[in-house]
Amino acid sequence: MKIAILGYGKMGKMVESVIARDGIHEVCMKTNSSIRNDFQTSLKNADAAIDFTSPAIVMHHLTACLQAGIPLIIGTTGWHDELEKIKLLCKEKNGAVIYASNFSIGVNIFFGVNHKLAQMMKYRKEYEPRITEIHHVQKKDAPSGTAITLANDILKYSAAKTQLVNKESGRSDELIVLSRREGTVTGLHEVEFTSAIDRITITHEAFSREGFARGAILAAEWIQNKKGFFEFNEIFTDILASSEAD
Repeated sequence: MKIAILGYGKMGKMVESVIARDGIHEVCMKTNSSIRNDFQTSLKNADAAIDFTSPAIVMHHLTACLQAGIPLIIGTTGWHDELEKIKLLCKEKNGAVIYASNFSIGVNIFFGVNHKLAQMMKYRKEYEPRITEIHHVQKKDAPSGTAITLANDILKYSAAKTQLVNKESGRSDELIVLSRREGTVTGLHEVEFTSAIDRITITHEAFSREGFARGAILAAEWIQNKKGFFEFNEIFTDILASSEAD
């Protein structure tokens, strides 16, 4: 499979490195602000494109991929307010898109654990939920897309919380999601439920970006010959089963 890398920053370079080491696929193009090739022409040679760029240009890449008939894997976060618009455009163009707030296999297992915990805590008002996320100082969006996904599952089931806030809050209807930017931290997410007598905590810590890259490549393999807008956590089990079968 020929893969186009849209965004040749740290994540784009990690995707390229994993592809080179595995020797199964090939990178047919890579682009960022300093690599200005003939984008539209080069894109037509790809079987899939993987986007790790910035929120400002995700829509441009999506439009280009839909016009070229190329499946797009979106790993960029911070554009969630455009989600419905992107779903509609994908449907209109009969395109193929997979989005994830986090493509890590471990994080998606973590999502499943958080989902189950949120269900169990639905009526346990004595427990106060809170999320903390820590990333490197270069990460621009806060809270992280991963933290928002975790928060949305808690909000979905909570009988008390109605919205998330990215700050300390004294309001009982607000779910606190605290963001910290420190050094070169790849990514750490912690969900806690605290009562007067105990605390339940689940944590995921990424040691490198390789997990994100491998998940995105798995998504690119899975979406071949498919149409529609998919979220990685929704099809995660099917993607794992497909990779194991191969």
